[in-house]
This record gives sequence, C-alpha cells and structure tokens, in this order.
Amino acid sequence: MFLVLSVPSVKSENLTDIYCGNLLNTESGIWLRNALIRVDQDSGKVKELSSYTTVSKNLTQSSLDLSGQYCLPGLIDMHTHISEDVSGDLIEFYSISQEDQLKIGRVNARITLMAGFTTVRDVGVYIAWTDKKLRDEINAKITPGPRMKVAGFYLTIPGGGGEVAVPGYEGNVPDHIRVGVARGPEAFREKAKKAIEGGADHIKLIASGAVLAYGSLPGSPEMTQEEISAVVEEAEKTGTRVTAHAHGALSIKQAILAGVNSIEHASLIDDEGIELARENGVSLTMDVYNGDYINEMGLMDGMPEEFLQKNRETTEVQRANFRKAHEAGVNIVFGTDAGVYPHGQNAKQFNYMIKNGMTSLEAIQAATIKAAKVLGMNQEIGRVDEGYFADIIAVSNNPLIDIKSLEDVQYVIKGGYLHKDRNKQ
Repeated sequence: MFLVLSVPSVKSENLTDIYCGNLLNTESGIWLRNALIRVDQDSGKVKELSSYTTVSKNLTQSSLDLSGQYCLPGLIDMHTHISEDVSGDLIEFYSISQEDQLKIGRVNARITLMAGFTTVRDVGVYIAWTDKKLRDEINAKITPGPRMKVAGFYLTIPGGGGEVAVPGYEGNVPDHIRVGVARGPEAFREKAKKAIEGGADHIKLIASGAVLAYGSLPGSPEMTQEEISAVVEEAEKTGTRVTAHAHGALSIKQAILAGVNSIEHASLIDDEGIELARENGVSLTMDVYNGDYINEMGLMDGMPEEFLQKNRETTEVQRANFRKAHEAGVNIVFGTDAGVYPHGQNAKQFNYMIKNGMTSLEAIQAATIKAAKVLGMNQEIGRVDEGYFADIIAVSNNPLIDIKSLEDVQYVIKGGYLHKDRNKQ
C-alpha cells in the first residue's frame, strides 16, 4: 500500500565561499589540497577555484568550512524512479492519483538529494508526466531535490514491461498509465513526438521484457528493431536522447543498431552486444546492487514469486556481464533503479561496482564525469571547476580508499545552496 508523506522543511543557505580540505579532480583522481571555491550567487556556479593557506577565523554566514572533509562533485544517478516507491503490488497504480504520487515523489526527491545525488536521470513513471511536474517544482525551488532529467512516460507494447498489466484485473484502467502504449513503427513515432513536445528530456523505451512486470520475460524482445528505429529517428529531429530498457541480448543489439544512446540493465548482454556497445559509443547503465535487495526483502514486501524468480535468474549473470563489459572498455555509468529499493540508498551500488571490477575512481567517475557526458551536461556538472554548477558533497573519509564513505554524506551543496549540514541535522 502506498504511504503518502509530507516533505520536511529544509533551510537552505546560499554560499559564497567553500573551504575544502581535499577536493577530488574527477578526471585525474588527484586530490587538490586546501581548495577555495567561490560561488556566484546569481548563477549558482563556481566563479573561482583557488587555494587557501588558512581558513578565515571570521567566517561569514555564507562561508562553509570543510577543511577537515573530502569534497567531490555532486553525484549523478542515471537510473531512478523518484516519484515511485518499493511496492509488491502494481495494482495500486490503477487507483492512486497523480497528486498522491507526486507527494511520494517530493519525499523521495529530498531523500535522494540528502544522500548526495544532486542530479538524476529519471527513466520512467507509470502515471504519465508525474516526473515532469516534480522536475518543474524542483527547478522553481518549490521542492528540494536533485536536478532531474525526465522521460514523461514509458514507450511500450501492450502488456509489455512498461505497462501495468495485472493478470485477472477487470476494473477500469486509467488512461494516464497507458499514454506510451503502442504497436508499429508509426504509432511509436507518434508517441515519441508526444513525449518530446510534452517536455520530456529524453525518451525511455522498453525494448525487452522486464523483471518486475507480469508475464514479461527479460530475455524476450518486445519492441521490434523497426519500432525502435522510428523512435530514434523522431528523437534525432530535436537532438533528444533515447535510452532503451533491454535485458535480453537480442534486444540490446537491436537497440544499439537502431541508434539509441544508452542501454538500461543490459543483464543478458552477449559478447557481440558488448562489442557493438563499445564500437558505437553506447553507454550501459547496469544496476548491479538492487538484485540483492529484491532477493532479501522481496518476500517480506509481498513481491510476486514471478518477479522474485526473474530477479534470481538475472542478478548474477548481470554482474558477470558488468565485469566483461568493463574489461572490454564499454562506457558504464552509475544507475541504480532506485524505486525498486528504498530511495536514499543509491550509494550502496558503488561497492558492488568495485566488487565487479572497477576501481574506486572508476566508480566515482561513472557517477560524475561519465554520467554528465551521457546527459549532455559535461560542461555544467560532474566536476568542481570554474563555470560548473557548485554541486559539492563532503564525506569524512577518503572514498578512494573507503568507497563506503559515500553512503554517509555529511554535507550537500547544490547550485551553491547548502542543503545538508551534519552539524544541523
């Protein structure tokens, strides 16, 4: 059952001077000692990056002393569902209102921001445009949350992985959860056009079956290559990026050949798919943490056995393929599928990425400079430098040595505003 909560009030402070004892250069992996970051309050961007000898003894209210901390750029999660929560029963989407869904999203947005994720790519909602409404509230500073890039709704076949299709349900199915359902290239082209014109930042299509959907098999193709190509062609007219949910090896290859920019999950990718991704510069977003949460908590949460079985069948093979793709030099970005497990636990995935072949620096780069490039925002976020947004997090221990320190972020600054201060919680 959905739990609708209110958003706790947050006092944000507009900063001008930030003293970082250690600031990570996400390109080189080198720590800059005693970094002084000056912020332009109007734009929220870094106007000057220099060094300091000692921290001023007379700090103003707009200055922040992080001289004892390790500072990094705000983190980026490339696969979230912020307006949705863990639920074992999809039937609830038939009855919940968009406003109640939005209330859930407001809480999750704040939790995500406080966990150190200052930007997210939200890759789909069942109730169309809930993500857009939340994005716009955050941009208007009505609701605290990360910078959001949104899809608006899923593009999926009838009964596919992006549709709420509950077996045996005979009640009313609201139109707002079937906005992206289509069949055939031209119908999908029109759905893509509708998403773009409606304000989506990217297109999310469901190429293969899904784990958490009734009667949908992860390894089986759902959209055809011609349908995927039609979506990509429409998106290219406006420079809109397309990402494909694709567990299955065939669907992954079809989506890459059709021209998508990135693949979500990629659980059953084969050697040919890995090579195609590398050759075509297609990034993979592989959520290698959440399988454990589903295995451990799914039964307690009332998740259907069908979902649990499919999760068991894909979790370890996805991790093995993560290792193979990484070794082959494929671009892998940080994405968690937050919403499948509780929001705010996003950083738990870093340790899983390291267990499966990445260095600590590579895992951090996947959530900073590499993610920013895939978003097309590599001149705005992903590093702390002049001209970039002052999105900064701080932790007590060196995350290159102790990656789990990112699970306990002490300070969060987004666009020059201090949203989290460990001394004021």
